Amino acid sequence: MTLQQDILINWSPQETRVAVIENGAVQELHMERTLERGLVGNVYLGKVSRVLPGMQSAFIDIGLDRAAFLHVGDLVSTIAARHVETDQAQAISALPIEKQVFEGQTLMVQVIKDPMGSKGARLSTQISLAGRMLVYLPQDDHIGISQKIPHEQREALRSKLQTLINDTIDADPQGGFIVRTNAEDATDGELSDDIHYLRRTWARIKLASSANPAKTLIHRDLTLLQRVLRDLVSESTQSIRIDSKEQFELLHAFGLEFMPSAAAKLQLYKGERPIFDLFSVDDEISRALGRRVDLKSGGYLMIDQTEALTTIDVNTGGFVGARNFDETIFKTNLEAAGAIARQLRLRNLGGIVVADFIDMLKADHQQAVLFEFRKHLLRDRVKTMVSGFSQLGLVEMTRKRTRESLAHMLCEPCPSCVGKGSVKTARTVAYDILREILREARQFDPVEFRVVATPGVIDLLLDEENTHLAGLSDFIGKPISLHRESAMGPEQYDIVLL
Repeated sequence: MTLQQDILINWSPQETRVAVIENGAVQELHMERTLERGLVGNVYLGKVSRVLPGMQSAFIDIGLDRAAFLHVGDLVSTIAARHVETDQAQAISALPIEKQVFEGQTLMVQVIKDPMGSKGARLSTQISLAGRMLVYLPQDDHIGISQKIPHEQREALRSKLQTLINDTIDADPQGGFIVRTNAEDATDGELSDDIHYLRRTWARIKLASSANPAKTLIHRDLTLLQRVLRDLVSESTQSIRIDSKEQFELLHAFGLEFMPSAAAKLQLYKGERPIFDLFSVDDEISRALGRRVDLKSGGYLMIDQTEALTTIDVNTGGFVGARNFDETIFKTNLEAAGAIARQLRLRNLGGIVVADFIDMLKADHQQAVLFEFRKHLLRDRVKTMVSGFSQLGLVEMTRKRTRESLAHMLCEPCPSCVGKGSVKTARTVAYDILREILREARQFDPVEFRVVATPGVIDLLLDEENTHLAGLSDFIGKPISLHRESAMGPEQYDIVLL
């Protein structure tokens, strides 16, 4: 079946949401919130406000509330130096910072770390511009290849890129490139488009640097809207629909200048229904935040995200449609393979993933499920690596972390269970309270003990546990009063000594 892709963009002043639809089903979700957008990648004209020889650092005023921080190690090519070290680079890096910058000096700097707490942003004078396939280093002339690309492909890629660089006609042919991991299977056209886009971007930055005063932002890293054109559009993309006229015009102008083929697919959505209602995207978001994913056959997945890895358990559920049990398991696992691949993209789950398919006795069934799984993962623009079935019947894989998962973006730990996923029962909390009262009675001599807890715990102490409460009161020789507090969490309580 031919892959048909549509991209829906829902824009509001506070948030931009993007849904990638493939053959009528939501496959990817991308979100960016205005107040949470960082500064990393932005380029400023900074003014050196103070040089600190003792720390080999300088404070740079880039127009923010707090001065930014530039270390001497970030004055040289911190990216290119990993690939090549010239005599000139070594000589510069050996100079102390007070020999390289002075107060009042204007420097072009790029943010490499956002401000945190009381600390200002961290800067580098080595400008790097990220494209879809390449990273452009305008102040370098080296071609580097990602270490994750197989060694046997690196020289071929380097040679191909050098040819394309020479053939690309630009006003400024200078600069080096780093080939990113996802350029491993890139076409010549895709690489040429990236070279052209990155050089045009650098030309605009240089023009802005000569036309603006110090403490000015001269290049902002791409917004999510712009990254849609750069990263998400492919030959299979049929349309890109956006529901904001203002943003449509801005994005169309950006696309015409840098990505004309993508701009031609832009459409302004004028329908009365919210754009995400076209494919029930909001419903998909709600389902993607839950643990359980139902399969059409009646089986289901259980997805659990932990600190170290993500586990996915496949269950047959109510599926009994096949002629025998082996066929039931096989068909459930085949459907689960496609569903797991989709959920990885939809939820943006990265790192180590362990899929526990239902045990299959036949080796050919295992191979067929593995083939189906890998086939669906080929659609994933994020790099994945899948091993075969382990001795325990598990499929282990890795998926590159590119951004926060959907759950981490939209949710936070429950204030009641603090991320544990469960809370103590009312009876458990009641018994904790009784033990705590006994402990306090041995250390202090109050007139009365007052228990403040949730209504459920208080009702239990007054009803089923009333005998135990009265017995404790007699044993310690002090009255115990009870007070309901609805605002408390299920495990919270307080014992007040009166």
